[in-house]
Amino acid sequence: MNPLAVGNSQSRQQLRLDWPDGREQLLDHAELRRQCPCSQCRAFRLQGLTVKVDSRIRLVELNSQGYGLQLIFSDGHQRGIYPWAYLSALPSILASSTTRKNTSPQTKSHVT
Repeated sequence: MNPLAVGNSQSRQQLRLDWPDGREQLLDHAELRRQCPCSQCRAFRLQGLTVKVDSRIRLVELNSQGYGLQLIFSDGHQRGIYPWAYLSALPSILASSTTRKNTSPQTKSHVT
């Protein structure tokens, strides 16, 4: 399942995904960096290590890869491609994902 829209707020340090089931998912930039699915970051996690990430990190570029997003961070890390299913399964920074209410089309960017 692909999101209907993707938004990135550097000031809030949040990636927003609007899913077809009505969920609005907010993901923290630092947590996205910690959960990077690239082989190097995954190897750290499999060894029980935590990827050290500065809390001020920003997501500076998003590149659609069809099946997901390549995320480029302010620390230069750009090796991970985050499949849509992987992103959808990550916990939202809110207690739970919220249902979209009254969203303005001008604030959305559609992903193809």
